[in-house]
Amino acid sequence: MTARIRLATIQDAKEILNIYRPYIKDTCITFEYEVPSLEEFTQRIRDISREYPYLVCEIDGRVVGYAYAHRQLARAAYQWNAELSVYVDQAYVGHKIGGALYGALLEILACQNVQNVYGLVTSPNPGSQRLHEKFGFGIMGVCKDTGYKNGKWHDVIWFEKKIGPHSAPPKPFEPVDGLAVSLIKRITESHEKIIKKQP
Repeated sequence: MTARIRLATIQDAKEILNIYRPYIKDTCITFEYEVPSLEEFTQRIRDISREYPYLVCEIDGRVVGYAYAHRQLARAAYQWNAELSVYVDQAYVGHKIGGALYGALLEILACQNVQNVYGLVTSPNPGSQRLHEKFGFGIMGVCKDTGYKNGKWHDVIWFEKKIGPHSAPPKPFEPVDGLAVSLIKRITESHEKIIKKQP
């Protein structure tokens, strides 16, 4: 088995969307109702990748999972925060791909001078809850009956984790394009070992 984690490109959009599609159509893990067009989804990847890491995991050349960060809130004072998302091909759930992607994502964000990271999890979702707990996230709160999908109301758990020193003043946020390619390569390669141990 050949496994690797790398930065996504717009050429990956179709494979990534194929992973995301069943989460929209068959689950409440995402609150999105309609599957976006390939063109719209490609633009999302392009927009996010200008500033934040958008990672994919490949096994034997096939994209089987992805994770990305994006701005948490719009006001200037929130620029050192990021919200995270991770999705894994349902045939590969349980192979620790989500953990490897999350680990690489957190390391890159720390290099960008991000101070706080957040994860929003539709409840119940034991796998995602365990993933956040494994990485030291704490529960910030629960938004009760906040999203309506598939005929019922759902709670959302907010997870948070501090990853920066919170110095005053903080170092400027550094877009992912400004980070050395060799640094990102080293970080992602260090997490590929987790996947290679899986069956």
